[in-house]
Amino acid sequence: MKELKRAVAKEALKFIEDDMIVSLGTGSTTAYFLEYLGKLIMEEELEDVYGVPTSYQARLLALEYGVPVVGLDEVDAIDIAVDGADEVDLNLNLIKGRGAALTMEKIVEYRAGTFLVLVDESKLVERLGQKMPVPIEVIPAAWRAIKEELEVFNATAELRMASKKDGPVVTENGNFLLDARFHRIDDPLDLEIELNNIPGVVENGIFADIADIVLVGTREGVKRLER
Repeated sequence: MKELKRAVAKEALKFIEDDMIVSLGTGSTTAYFLEYLGKLIMEEELEDVYGVPTSYQARLLALEYGVPVVGLDEVDAIDIAVDGADEVDLNLNLIKGRGAALTMEKIVEYRAGTFLVLVDESKLVERLGQKMPVPIEVIPAAWRAIKEELEVFNATAELRMASKKDGPVVTENGNFLLDARFHRIDDPLDLEIELNNIPGVVENGIFADIADIVLVGTREGVKRLER
């Protein structure tokens, strides 16, 4: 699986050109992309490329690999966003957020000229929610009320707990995460909008009608899917 991720990350470099502002996503596949991007910049094969990190992880890796970083409020436009996904359906709708950076990712990726998604073939599904829950970032004081509200959607939700600290996961925005499993997601865009209308919800991990190109690492090579 690691080799598939590396192959996809290398293929993504073909979309990067001089003078680009690149949104830097969060996750293992994007980490490989950052490693390879930094190498091209250090070897001066790419010039005047700047990254906009979507998380502390992305920022730290960019600095480690020599990718110059700027803040979202320092740029006028983002040429391309490069990020992974937890699920990709047949219409290129996504579930994201296992890395807990979904809010900044969505803010940046909706503004990018091109949103390029990097996954391996295990992330492909016929319908969103088949394998992964939908992460929902919530105001801490509202998590229990929102958990109960999700029952209206025929969903069951759990507060995400941290693995290397006591208590729940706290996002970089200071919020909690609910992981919600839905019986069936027939209309991802409609559900994305409805979830965000619940008071106390900051953002959710459905990224509908946003991905432009999905690169998929398979045993037969990297496949390109387009909307």
